[in-house]
Amino acid sequence: MSTSRLTLIIDLNLHMTLSHTNQPNVADLSTLLARAERVLQQLEHWLPPAPLPTDWSAHAFRWRKRGQGHGWLDPINHVHVIHASDLHHITRQKETLDLNTKHFIEGKPANHVLMTGSRGTGKSSLVKAMLDRYADQGLRLIEVDKSDMVDLSDIVDLVADRPERFIVFCDDLSFDEGELGYKALKSVLDGSASATGHNVLVYATSNRRHLMPEYMHENLQAQHQPDGEVHPGETVEEKISLSERFGLWLSFYPFRQDDYLDIVAHWLKTLGCNAEQIADARTEALQWTLARGSRSGRVAWHFARDWAARHVES
Repeated sequence: MSTSRLTLIIDLNLHMTLSHTNQPNVADLSTLLARAERVLQQLEHWLPPAPLPTDWSAHAFRWRKRGQGHGWLDPINHVHVIHASDLHHITRQKETLDLNTKHFIEGKPANHVLMTGSRGTGKSSLVKAMLDRYADQGLRLIEVDKSDMVDLSDIVDLVADRPERFIVFCDDLSFDEGELGYKALKSVLDGSASATGHNVLVYATSNRRHLMPEYMHENLQAQHQPDGEVHPGETVEEKISLSERFGLWLSFYPFRQDDYLDIVAHWLKTLGCNAEQIADARTEALQWTLARGSRSGRVAWHFARDWAARHVES
């Protein structure tokens, strides 16, 4: 319920009470106040709580929103710490994102980044590793759900006057046809009348290279010119236009078997296993991937936790 409706209800209650007498006495006023109090207590269950002032001392935030009201930055008190040194076999991606983030922190030109590829290969972890590395230099992270991408311009305005540098991070980003967040993201990345904040970058991960579903029939719209040049159809062009607004594309690929086993060994060592235990875990680690249908850093981490819990004495 909006504040205007709340005011209207209170005014109606006041009018109804005062209309019974031309000169209300003390008893009438007491009755009026009691009725108003009851109305307010009932409405408190319907109205969302007022957001607290932003705690700018936090290093990471989530964009929160209730109903159709204004959103706010909710500080994350227990940040998931990931060190870049724990992320193996994505050296090129790590170096590229690190350099881009370093330039951003230093106030140099930097690009929005789209990370796509196989699940569990370190896309989200790499963004968190950048926060771990550069938080002391003023980097901050704002997690935004896909459903709240329509509020991107509000987020940019909210942090515009802050001295910190903010990465707006959206994990597993994708859009279906007609979603409002699609155009909001396009405007913030490039093409809006208002400039994207100098202290804001968008880092996004997705399993879709162009962030939207693609269909075979869309290829039928392609035009073939007499000279052999091929022009994509308008639908394809529209979908490509969003991903092209990200200045950097980073692709992540499934790990080879040896890479996967190397990651398993790293996590087992981190969790307290000795060399003999790590060697003994090899066969079971491979069987674990067959059950999961994937060789990835996430699968390696899950296996290492399970193995260490069963074989390392506390």
